Amino acid sequence: MSTGRAGHVTRSAFFPDPGTGRRTPLRRFLRTLDGVPIDSVYEPGAVVYDDGDVTGTPPSRGLVFVVAHGFTGDLERPHVRRVARAFARYGAVVTFSFRGHGASGGLSTVGDREVLDLAAAVAWARELGHTRVATVGFSMGGSVVLRHAALHGAPGADGHGGGAGVRAGAETSATVEAEAEADGVADADGVADAVVSVSAPARWFYRGTAPMRRLHWLVMRPAGRVVGRYGLRTRIHHRRWDPVPLSPVEAVPRIAPTPLLIVHGDQDGYFPVDHPRMLATAAGGHGELWLEPGMGHAENAADDELLGRIGAWAAAAASQRQRT
Repeated sequence: MSTGRAGHVTRSAFFPDPGTGRRTPLRRFLRTLDGVPIDSVYEPGAVVYDDGDVTGTPPSRGLVFVVAHGFTGDLERPHVRRVARAFARYGAVVTFSFRGHGASGGLSTVGDREVLDLAAAVAWARELGHTRVATVGFSMGGSVVLRHAALHGAPGADGHGGGAGVRAGAETSATVEAEAEADGVADADGVADAVVSVSAPARWFYRGTAPMRRLHWLVMRPAGRVVGRYGLRTRIHHRRWDPVPLSPVEAVPRIAPTPLLIVHGDQDGYFPVDHPRMLATAAGGHGELWLEPGMGHAENAADDELLGRIGAWAAAAASQRQRT
């Protein structure tokens, strides 16, 4: 239990377990289009009253946040749980571990086939009865929510860009988006009603900072992938992208009219401020940019005040979104 603003009391609120009567989260292994099991958790949002009473949001109504974590994260990491708790004040929350992370199966493709993991989580949120979905991604997850929204929100998106590959393909990714269209993933169940991308790159293969040079070593070198597996609990695929997936800056123009928020810290050690500015420019006035003074990178740098503002923005934007 924790104390919220103005003396309100908040705590996780879950469905009663039939055996014990205790409120517990719903945990499922979802199956992606390409057959990867994805560890996922659904938590009803906390409805907070002035007297401190807390109850769970009914599963058949309202907003659900689907949180896409950064590279080397997973749904059980403390910073991901903190994000989930913050968003639970505004709606239900689905957290999941990307392929190759945590208890999920498969190997990480560092943002390529992860779009299928997010699609499975969004579809599950819809199956639970929620009428509005906000996708919120951090760092790698921030690039994934942009590409997912481009695929599901814009007809005719081919999902592919140019450039040199990195070692990260689960298999060749030439038909990820084509498979999604053919198998019905890119239907109404996959559409987000609001999209928030935090600390995302604008373009692939950026090596302009020391942390990104270390990340490339981790992904591209055999010794780095060993460190990833045993030191960071992240299993990384050895193959290169072929072809290269749609870049974040290419994805952004295809997201309209879905509401889009781009959040970035001016002290981000991974991606400097030209990245969010490129994304905002590519949005052509459709997306909103928050450049946060003093903020570093991704979930660990997003304080509770910022997460609250993101939650409030997503709740308002998703409620105004008219689905077609």
